[in-house]
Order: sequence, then C-alpha cells, then structure tokens
Amino acid sequence: MIQTQSVLPVYGNRHSALQPLPLLIVSAAALMVLGLVMISSASMDIASATFGNSYHFIVRQLVFAVLGCMLALIAVNVPVYWWQNSGWLLLGVGLLVLVLVLTPLGRTVNGSTRWIPFGIFNVQVSEIAKLCLVGYLASYVVRRRDELLNTWPGFIKPLAVMGVASGLLMVQPDFGATVVLVGAAAGMIFLSGVSLVRFAPLVMILAALGALAVIAEPYRMKRVVSYLDPWQDQFNSGYQLTQSLIAFGRGDWTGVGLGNSIQKLFFLPEAHTDFIFAIIAEEFGLIGALLVVALFTILVISGFVIARRAEQAKQPFAACFAYGISLLIGLQAAINMAVATGLLPTKGLTLPLVSYGGSSLMMTCVCLSILARIEMERVDAATAVAEPAGKKHRGGAAYD
Repeated sequence: MIQTQSVLPVYGNRHSALQPLPLLIVSAAALMVLGLVMISSASMDIASATFGNSYHFIVRQLVFAVLGCMLALIAVNVPVYWWQNSGWLLLGVGLLVLVLVLTPLGRTVNGSTRWIPFGIFNVQVSEIAKLCLVGYLASYVVRRRDELLNTWPGFIKPLAVMGVASGLLMVQPDFGATVVLVGAAAGMIFLSGVSLVRFAPLVMILAALGALAVIAEPYRMKRVVSYLDPWQDQFNSGYQLTQSLIAFGRGDWTGVGLGNSIQKLFFLPEAHTDFIFAIIAEEFGLIGALLVVALFTILVISGFVIARRAEQAKQPFAACFAYGISLLIGLQAAINMAVATGLLPTKGLTLPLVSYGGSSLMMTCVCLSILARIEMERVDAATAVAEPAGKKHRGGAAYD
C-alpha cells in the first residue's frame, strides 16, 4: 500500500495545525463589536453637547461598520494576482490621494489637512495610501527580488518611493501615519531577506530622520518633553496624557463598569477616538485592557501565520503583502495603546476596529479581507495538490 500525505495542511484535515482564518475573523469581529459598545459609551455626552444628539457618533460608526463589511465582501472576491499585477496602479493611487489632500480639496481640522470631504463623511487619505503603498512594495519585492537583495540601486528605489510618500504625509502633517507606513515598509524589506549590511544603515537613517522631524517642530518637541514628565505641566502640554493615566488608575482591576467613566465627561480629549483604550481601561479595568491586547495579539499573529503559510506554499507576493498588512495593523494598534499608557509620546492614531472613524474602520476591513483571500487561495491550492493524490490511491491500491 502506498501512503499519501498532502504537502500542506488543509481545512478538514484532522492532522492540520490550528487554522488562522477563524481566529482572524473572530478576533476582528470581537474588536469591532467592542468598539461599537465603547464608542456608544464614550461619545454620548460630547455628542449631546456638540450636536444635540447623544447617538450621533454611534449611528455614524454603525453605518461605517456596514460599509466596511460591504467593502470587505468585495475585496475578498478580488484575486490576489490582481493586487500583484496592479503595483503601479496602487502606487499611483497612493501618491495621488496624498497630493490631492494638499490641494483646495483637502479639509483642515485642528491644524492638520488629512481629509477630503466625500458626501456625508470625510475620507482620511493616509488610510488609503498606506494600503496602496504596501501593495506596491510587495509587488516590487517580488518583481525585483534579486535586484533588491544584491544591489544598492535595487535597495534604494523602494526607499525613495516611501520617502516621497512620507514627505507628503509630513506636509499634512501626519507623523503617526508616517511612522506606521515606514515601519511596515522596513519590516517588509527585512522579511524579504535583505542582509543586515544594508538594513542596519537603513534603521539608523530612519531613527535619525525621526529625531530630526521631532526637533524641527516645536509642538512635537513639546509632546516629547511632556511625555517624559506629564505631571510637570499637567494642565497644559501634559493634560491629555495625565487624564489618560487617571482613567487607567480609576479602572483598577475590574473597572468602574460600562458607562460609568468619569474621564469621558469632557476631561479626556478625544475619548472616543485616539484615547478610547483609556476609557476601556477605566470601565473594564486591567482585565478589559488585557483582553483588548490579547485580541489584537491573536489578530496580528493570525495575519503572520497566514503570511508564513503563503511563503511556504511558494506564493511570495501573497506572503509579502500579508506581512505588510499585518505590520500596518499591529504597529498602529501597538502605538495607539502605548500612547494611551504613556509609553510613547502623543500621536494622532486611531485604534483599528475600535476607535471612532470611518476611513480607519473601512480600510481595516479591506485589509482583513485581503488576508482572508490570501489564506483561502492557499488552502484551495493545497487542496488541489492533495485531491489528485487521494484519488490516485483510493481504496489502498494505486491506479492511474
């Protein structure tokens, strides 16, 4: 009797490893539901005072969630090869939206020009640009792999493109999105196999440019100083961070209960957007905060597992794209939570799937659907390899 064994684990095989796709979907759904609940809790008072309608933000977020799910259903039906063959298109779209926002089409809020009005809501262009540029970089890594790994020009070309995109983001200014995009791009380049001889100077240059960007703008330097000791000027530059830390302190182990936050009552600015993690910690305590961290950990690790399995299945573009998307989501979530807990200086970044914001929610849904499509195609390819072998040895006898 000839024994057969499938090359890759597939769904339905009792010997296969833990499947990342269900974990990805469940963790993402849990975070989205949690976000809806917490936006409802954190925004009612400010919505009532600002718009005369306590449900203003939660109704809009529900609409964004529905639109995000619809976009996800569309994106999950787009073959991975389309993204691979559309590298130049993705680059063009990514740079175009970053340029358009700097024209009279852009809308300025709190000194930052990051949005383009689009009907009933504003589109934050950096969310579109990040996905497009990561898709382009994944395409470049696959098309020019030998050149990237073995020559300096091949290594510098994608960095120049990311440099242009970063410059456009900094003009808005959007330092947080720049950090996330550059971090994800550097991670993708490192995971592609670039030697440390080339990668180490890149890290040092990026660190130097980041420090220069902070020093060049007084308000960024002020944030760094207040981050080091927020209590020194707790009613001015350190106000937002100290109020966030107070929320964590009030939450203790189990929290004060859903809806019972005090900090959301006009004490903590951006309670339903950038600092929603602090309200979660106040109302659900350390246990609730750790649950959010665990859900993001499961989601990001699932994305990396999907990328790794695509790599093992000889699908290099899918693997690189999945690594990039996972890094985008993971870095943004980590930075947001680090800012809320005082581990990093204040930056204007939302917590993916949880914070209020249509652009972030919808583009995160698209990103997750692309990860799902990558895993589905890998499973289909593995099944196609396994089935002929199974038919060939059906009944314990080999036949052609």
